[in-house]
Amino acid sequence: MRVLDMDQPIELTGERGIYTNVNILERLTGRRRPDSAEIFQNSGVEEFDRFGLNQVVEKRVPGLEAVERHSKLMVLGKPGAGKSTFLKYLAMQCIEGNFQDDRIPVFITLKDFAELEGSPNLFTYISQLIELSTSGSLRKILQKGQMLVLLDGLDEVREEDTKRVLRQILEFSDQFHLNQFVMTCRIAAKEYTFERFTEVEVADFDSEQIAIFAQNWFRRSDPVKAERFIQKLEENKPIQELASSPLLLTLLCLVFGENADFPANRSELYKEGLDVLLKKWDSKRNIQRDQLYKNLSIKRKEDLLSQVALTTFEQKEYFFKQKTVESYISDFIRNLPNVDSDPEVLQIDSEAVLKSIEAQHGLFVERAKSIYSFSHLTFQEYFAAREIVASSAYENLVQHLTEKRWREVFLLTASMMRSADELLIVMKQEIGKIVSSDKKLQKFLSWLNQKSSSVETPFKPAAVRVFYFDLALDLDLALDLDLDHALDLARAFDLDHAINQALNSELKHKLQEIKDQLPCVSPDDREKFKRWWQKSGQAWTEQLRVVMIEYRNIGHNWQFSYEQKELLQQYYDANKLLVDCLNSDCYVSRDVRQEIEDTLLLPMSEIEGRRNIKE
Repeated sequence: MRVLDMDQPIELTGERGIYTNVNILERLTGRRRPDSAEIFQNSGVEEFDRFGLNQVVEKRVPGLEAVERHSKLMVLGKPGAGKSTFLKYLAMQCIEGNFQDDRIPVFITLKDFAELEGSPNLFTYISQLIELSTSGSLRKILQKGQMLVLLDGLDEVREEDTKRVLRQILEFSDQFHLNQFVMTCRIAAKEYTFERFTEVEVADFDSEQIAIFAQNWFRRSDPVKAERFIQKLEENKPIQELASSPLLLTLLCLVFGENADFPANRSELYKEGLDVLLKKWDSKRNIQRDQLYKNLSIKRKEDLLSQVALTTFEQKEYFFKQKTVESYISDFIRNLPNVDSDPEVLQIDSEAVLKSIEAQHGLFVERAKSIYSFSHLTFQEYFAAREIVASSAYENLVQHLTEKRWREVFLLTASMMRSADELLIVMKQEIGKIVSSDKKLQKFLSWLNQKSSSVETPFKPAAVRVFYFDLALDLDLALDLDLDHALDLARAFDLDHAINQALNSELKHKLQEIKDQLPCVSPDDREKFKRWWQKSGQAWTEQLRVVMIEYRNIGHNWQFSYEQKELLQQYYDANKLLVDCLNSDCYVSRDVRQEIEDTLLLPMSEIEGRRNIKE
């Protein structure tokens, strides 16, 4: 096989083969009728499971086993799911005697059959393929049921040829019903009914299949790279989602093979993946599909997907009913030129567009009966970010600063912008508002600045503030809850060579005195320690706190309320997101970058003071 940007063909089977066994769902996901709560349970959850959106609860069976069970099989799947490769594998296994060795395999590309000059029937076409001496020889083979007929790509047949091809397949499979038939087609691509064919679906790759594919792929060039590839996938969940598609997994392997890493700018990788699904996968195989979109160029398709993605993501709709997404599509296409604005016509057109996106590109997937989602949450996030950039909707985006589910959208938006200055400035302003009205939190930030400024270190002031921010909150919690953790944490942080020089002798003496007050108990005698702690723990903790405040200006008992701790956590997470955007592969002017670094985790009074000095 040779797909995408491969330099040369690669073997499917054998010692250097890349084929990975596929699994089959014997019940189509789009035919399921689960309880609504089961489908929508992930929607609206802040800490949602990304992979839960693509999770299939149906039982999987090995592909070869599914073929053995059914004499006539229709294998459905999304674009790039590995349907054609599976048929080729069946043919090769049959030739090698590993599968149905009593049969002769014949592989038929239905597009080639449909477009052959003279429009021969299927019997004539097969006789030409296998070059038997007489048609009578072929008829005997077929009548004895000694043929494995593999019909690939029903969805690739032109609309004007479809009826004739369908009739040929039905008549041939009925006349020679003792043979084994396997046919492939994209999900939702054709409206047909094959009464005697059992419909099954190619399942997405799971983590084990992804690992096997990667090992097979890189075994040809660099086996060590396979381990690094899998490790990098596990570190990057949004990219890992795409690997469940064999086609996109192939793309990821090609990209990773060049630099032993994924691009720093993930939006470029996602765009390349979308280009494959929207354009390259069909064009490289010289397939022209019926144009069911109404005046939609590739760019307009992307605009439509972007508008739907942002609308659904804002409403926490990871799954949406068919009527809902059709209404979004209708709102988009009604404004295009030469579109009939009649509501009934719009409804029909919207359904046609939805089915086209599902069948031609696989970017919408029917997860259950009349319930859709984007094929990958990664693509929904990408298109949402694309819409934000196109419409300059930064003010709306920053309203979601404290929502973790928006993290990837922020990072993608920053990386897709010509200049991220405006977005980062608005983010910085919005972050300050989180704690600006709380006097105690502003006092805490003032202490943080004072403490950080008193330390001599080669690190940037912002990095030192982050260090003491973490220390202050962790230490405050530890001193309240756990004695051993408190002392160890206090000394470990204060002895850290990156922040402090060696402790002076007086502080060492004070800490030793405090430690000497601890009762000598064995690790197994926790009851004795517990009695001492109940009696003297509070006084001991206060001694430690006083010493730490006096000598290191840390350990203050801020006594934050639950709400204040929540605000501080949101403030910290939002600042981390800002820094992650700043350090991503986005373009930021030197002045804006310096301004953000200089004012990170500073109180409002300090920020305003610096601004006044500049003015």
